[in-house]
Amino acid sequence: MDVKIFPARLNGAVDAIPSKSQAHRALICAALADKPTRVECNGESEDILATAACLSALGAGIERETCAYIVRPLKREGDGGIATLHCGESGSTFRFMLPIVGALGRKVCFTPKGRLPERPLSPLYEELVSHGAELSPQGSVPFYAAGQLTPGRYSLDTGVSSQFISGLLFALPLLDGDSKLVLTGSMESFPYVELTVAMLKEFGVKAEFDGGVFSISGGQMYRSSGVVRVEGDWSNAAFWLGAGAIGSGSVTCSGLNLQSRQGDRAILDLLAKFGAQVETNGSAVTVSGGKLRGIEINARDIPDLVPILAVIAAVAEGTTVIRNAGRLRTKESDRLAAVSAVLRALGADVNETEDGLVLHGRAAFSGGEVMSYGDHRIAMSAAIAATVCAEPVVIHGAEAVNKSYPGFFDDLRLLGGSVLDNA
Repeated sequence: MDVKIFPARLNGAVDAIPSKSQAHRALICAALADKPTRVECNGESEDILATAACLSALGAGIERETCAYIVRPLKREGDGGIATLHCGESGSTFRFMLPIVGALGRKVCFTPKGRLPERPLSPLYEELVSHGAELSPQGSVPFYAAGQLTPGRYSLDTGVSSQFISGLLFALPLLDGDSKLVLTGSMESFPYVELTVAMLKEFGVKAEFDGGVFSISGGQMYRSSGVVRVEGDWSNAAFWLGAGAIGSGSVTCSGLNLQSRQGDRAILDLLAKFGAQVETNGSAVTVSGGKLRGIEINARDIPDLVPILAVIAAVAEGTTVIRNAGRLRTKESDRLAAVSAVLRALGADVNETEDGLVLHGRAAFSGGEVMSYGDHRIAMSAAIAATVCAEPVVIHGAEAVNKSYPGFFDDLRLLGGSVLDNA
């Protein structure tokens, strides 16, 4: 789908959509729990639906209500057959479920799509194989998994993906013995691991962390309190808050937890450093423009913010340097290359480095045609940039937003955006 977005003054308020990261974790814990759970989640996306579908394929009962999922636990033992797990393009779904099916001793067939088969599985792959998993070669489609994981010492270099750590944290408590998960390398995107630990705690599962090592007792039971609530998503709220920073209006995003463990809550401090006006009131954040200036950004823990931060930097006076974002090259697209291509097409001055971007701010964008590269965050960042362009912008492949935010263009219109579908 192509959309044409016209220059517009965004102003008003939108509600934050539910956190995709929390929804994945809540659904998984609920499916592993001792009794049914109501997961309050007032929205869905392709990635969330992929996790729900995989859990259903393993025998969980998942029913969708207006603002919630009702999750009945899966059976720990399968019927001996091979379950097909349609994980779509969701890296979280695939990387979380892979250790879990090993812990359950289930035979499964994963069907990853898009760039997901190309995204790295090492060193998680080798650790699973060395502890009893039987796996297809990396990159295989379909991807088969069987065997029974054994407890013991697991070691992961954390420089590739925090999703590997989370996957093992879900799985190791299910084993019949105690385990240690030793983390080496730079701790990248560690707030996502903290989200996992917090959700495990909510279901009564303990994973003690000390000196780079998780100590995890085996034979733990996931215990449901009956209800768990998914909070607002800071990653996607960042697009609206960024729009407020670069536009002439004022944008409010409500339904956010200002004490959230989500790492992308850092958008508030970063917008203030750029020079935007940031106000908070309860669960609402309001951002309006100011004299924006370039800053230095360490993206190690906030890689998903890089696309919208780059848009802001491209119109901020001076130079912005974004570092420690190399893992973005293995996302739904090579995000560093994609962000650079989109912004250059719109008239920005941007250069790639090995692990980041250097942007020299200009007063305005021009307009033109850009690709989404099949990446939801590229499509959304291009749409926000389009609102302050001199001329309309056509985004090719705009349906990529469905991966995390199907209602994105509706909310853009709600704020005063002018969007022409099927342009």
